[in-house]
Amino acid sequence: MGKISGFMDYGREDMSKDPVPQRIQNYKEFEKPLHDPRVETQAARCMDCGVPYCSWGCPVDNLIPEFNDFVYRGQWEQAYKTLATTNNFPEFTGRVCPAPCEPACCATIVESPITIKHIELAIIEKAFKNGWVKPRRISGRTGVKIAVVGSGPAGLAAAQQLNLYGHTVTDRFGGLLTYGIPDFKLEKWVVERRLDIMRQEEIQFVNNTAIGTDYPVDKLKQDFDYIALCCGAQEHRDLEIEDVPKRNKRNFGEHFNPESLIDAADKHVIVIGGGDTGSDCVGTAVRQKAKSVTQIQLHKTPPEDHGNNPAWPYMPKVLKKFSFS
Repeated sequence: MGKISGFMDYGREDMSKDPVPQRIQNYKEFEKPLHDPRVETQAARCMDCGVPYCSWGCPVDNLIPEFNDFVYRGQWEQAYKTLATTNNFPEFTGRVCPAPCEPACCATIVESPITIKHIELAIIEKAFKNGWVKPRRISGRTGVKIAVVGSGPAGLAAAQQLNLYGHTVTDRFGGLLTYGIPDFKLEKWVVERRLDIMRQEEIQFVNNTAIGTDYPVDKLKQDFDYIALCCGAQEHRDLEIEDVPKRNKRNFGEHFNPESLIDAADKHVIVIGGGDTGSDCVGTAVRQKAKSVTQIQLHKTPPEDHGNNPAWPYMPKVLKKFSFS
């Protein structure tokens, strides 16, 4: 690796965030990226680990020490090429991934982890800016027609990989890509930018299509040789709460369905669930000017400081508070 003592010489520097009173006035991204020299300094903190647990913690097996080293040396295009070998959509994961790679970082045992998620985002944004992200042309087609049902990361990744193998791919998606993630986490221009690349790769997209109603299943089987179902978890776990009219209760899938969008303005909102979906609902309700927002979760209140991550290499549970008047 480039700088053996980097993790001792430099402290962790995170992206700055807009103040809470400012960020809740809109649905724009509120994290401010670091400039290139500061990102390169953060990449220098990556140690020469015997076993890089960060890659172990990454769900897509990113080559994290390798792209960190390229960034540290200022070789950004090579860093992008390395990142692109394992990750189809770094601009998505660099924004919405919970980054289990960071608590798995070996530096976490004694120090703050490397800012892996931000470095990943910086790499892909620089790649788009410099024109390194280009449609990958297919030399020949196999003649196999595949329908991908679903528009999340799995569906898009399946469509892109199958297309690279030379198959003819049609992605039929509904509304999750547009409505499932709020803009303050992932603005839609980021998604559309990637879809433009994929369209140039000759992947066909058919949106607002419900399989079984808009497009019969039998016809789908007839029109395609193979079908990849990438629909995610469609069945929610319901809570039978007495004396609550159905019109006053929404499950996440219903709330973000374009046909049943609700407005929390001037309402008292209770969000049951403390995960990412719950936080999305809280952030949306606050931005919609709800009178009050209360979040309920099953688990005990976690500590505000985990020390040197006793849960290493797993994700620690830490309480984060943001308040404003």
